[in-house]
Amino acid sequence: MDNCLFCKIVKGEIPSDKVYENDEVYAFRDINPQAPFHVLVVPKKHVASVAETGLMTDGEIAACLRAVSLIASQAKLDGGYRVISNCGPDACQSVPHLHFHILGGRKMADRMA
Repeated sequence: MDNCLFCKIVKGEIPSDKVYENDEVYAFRDINPQAPFHVLVVPKKHVASVAETGLMTDGEIAACLRAVSLIASQAKLDGGYRVISNCGPDACQSVPHLHFHILGGRKMADRMA
């Protein structure tokens, strides 16, 4: 997708603070962090949201979640962390490319808004 912000980041056309990369996944620090640790994990393949994961192989989906676990472990988020994927405009998805937020480094609120 030519105009996708995250596709451009994955291709290196837009700079990012990369924390992890493999053949299927790219992860980078959020430019507007909502917690002391805030990383985005994106599949390199363009998929708009969780609603379109049917376009992905099981291996591609698993690669995203394995990357979340690996990144959190490397960051020593031993007390826990939150994983969020907003899906669509009503959920405030701001970039239409599937991504998982890893939030940690502090106690999270005990309720979901």
